[in-house]
Amino acid sequence: MKLPTTVPDLLRNRQKLKRSLLEQDGLVPSRIAILGGSTTAEIKSMLELFLLASGIRPTFFESGYNRYSEDVLFENRDLWTFKPDVVFFHTTWQNISNFPELLERETEVERRASHEMVRFEALWEKIHIGLGALVIQNNFDLPRLRPLGNLEASHSFTRVNFLSRLNEEFGKFARNHHWFLINDIHYLCALVGLDNWFGRSYWYNFHMALSPTAIVALARNIATIVKAVYGKSKKCLILDLDNTLWGGVVGDDGVNNLVLGRDHPVGEAFLDFQKYLKGLQERGIILAVCSKNDPDTAKEGFSHPDSVLRIEDFGSFKANWNPKPQNIREIATELNIGLESIVFVDDNPAERALVSQAIPELAIPEVGSDVSLFAEILEREGYFEVHQIVQDDLDRANYYKANAQREATELTFSDYGSFLDSLQMRAEIAPFRSLYLERITQLINKTNQFNLTTRRYTSAEVETIARDPNYIALYGRLADKFGDNGLVSVLIGQIADDTLYVEAWLMSCRVIKREMELSMFDALVGQCQLRGVRRIIGVYVRSKKNSMVATHYPELGFQPTGESHEDRELWSFDIPLNNSPRSRHIERTEDQSPADAQSVPVPVTI
Repeated sequence: MKLPTTVPDLLRNRQKLKRSLLEQDGLVPSRIAILGGSTTAEIKSMLELFLLASGIRPTFFESGYNRYSEDVLFENRDLWTFKPDVVFFHTTWQNISNFPELLERETEVERRASHEMVRFEALWEKIHIGLGALVIQNNFDLPRLRPLGNLEASHSFTRVNFLSRLNEEFGKFARNHHWFLINDIHYLCALVGLDNWFGRSYWYNFHMALSPTAIVALARNIATIVKAVYGKSKKCLILDLDNTLWGGVVGDDGVNNLVLGRDHPVGEAFLDFQKYLKGLQERGIILAVCSKNDPDTAKEGFSHPDSVLRIEDFGSFKANWNPKPQNIREIATELNIGLESIVFVDDNPAERALVSQAIPELAIPEVGSDVSLFAEILEREGYFEVHQIVQDDLDRANYYKANAQREATELTFSDYGSFLDSLQMRAEIAPFRSLYLERITQLINKTNQFNLTTRRYTSAEVETIARDPNYIALYGRLADKFGDNGLVSVLIGQIADDTLYVEAWLMSCRVIKREMELSMFDALVGQCQLRGVRRIIGVYVRSKKNSMVATHYPELGFQPTGESHEDRELWSFDIPLNNSPRSRHIERTEDQSPADAQSVPVPVTI
């Protein structure tokens, strides 16, 4: 269900919208604490709407007015009992009480900034250590008034420069702490405009630091961050060609007559849109083409001298005269991704309506026909938000290119086992390492199809499991002669006496049918034998998307326990003294790096 785009419509219809959104199936529960330096009731109300629209059902704890610090430092019993998954600190520039004095020396300004950082860091660390929650913190917006006018931009003792200094320090902290994320209200206040960001009557009457318009922008942005944390961001952008990536029809106008490039105002807008798409592709979003066109003619468009995008930038290319819904389904199958992970952009409203009716799971923004707005509309919806950049994201395009090579090679073999042997596969399977904790968390929260329980974990929970001797927690990487698939599988089990209870077992669909799940099982059995575990209890929790693993446990030789009910099945496996490996086509290697699960992972930055 799409929410209204205007603030009045959202405010007027929010109760009706909430009732409708609560009727959705498969909502992911999340406990969210809002700790505010100003009144937050309206923020909570709007945030709930945006989270529900993202498939997340929140339960809230809300601090008293301006009690964000006391509730943390003195461990408010209600907050600690609530055990939030996410803690959102809603502070603004008005919560800074120690601004520099006029003409104050640089050393004193630095001291004041350091004092503010110590104060905030104490809150963040206490939340992380005491509650294990993900922390989302506003950076600082700009004050509406500038007592020193334009001098605010140049002197270190001014409020504007002091807030900029703190924003920089907040950013440094975020880069070095994977459990801490910034809600960038410094950007939001500029986007909304300071005249619309702060409402005097709302502040003096209700101590609301933001106007209703600003609250909607803030809530949308926080929901986008939370959505990314829970793996609900989109993975693939499917694009039309004519009048979407360039102006004109390549089959009628010819390549040289396409409107694209700096010599034409509309052509420059198409060029900038292509640059935006290239940026998405470089950080891991899969681009695909779905166009009604002759395939050879369609590809000629990318030979235009001003085209930023090239054929090799696309993970799938469908240019033919088939209905677009058919082509989109084929793209999803080819890429092994769910339809709900796809965004479709087409300038033609009739095509958008047709695809929307045929594939309601698809995200189809109403981009209109003005290409200068396309990127802004995609940005506003937050489809491709990420909370961390990990190396696997940067390598995703290469993974899909290599998969295409594998599929082409498979066609030359009549025996599937011989094809698997020809891949020369090598698996690295080992206990969780700090280097991979962010990717492990990402994979857990994004994987839906090969996922036995679809249980989600926060970064803090994954870090805790990595350190807990009562868990067997394994990651799996798979490489072959065509390249490295990256970290593709995760298995988590908790030991109780001589039994291991599997809480999570999942695998990326890009390595389906390669026997990686068998290698993971072999490694799990080996770990169990080393730890004196004699029985494995596997859990299968049925969802709308994981039917492909419904027979996973019986195929491995597990037996039903007789304790299954409704959508939850329990399976038991007695570990033999001499277990024969199941995987026949993968060479398994041990990770030789030092054990470092207790260190804090440092995310890749770009």
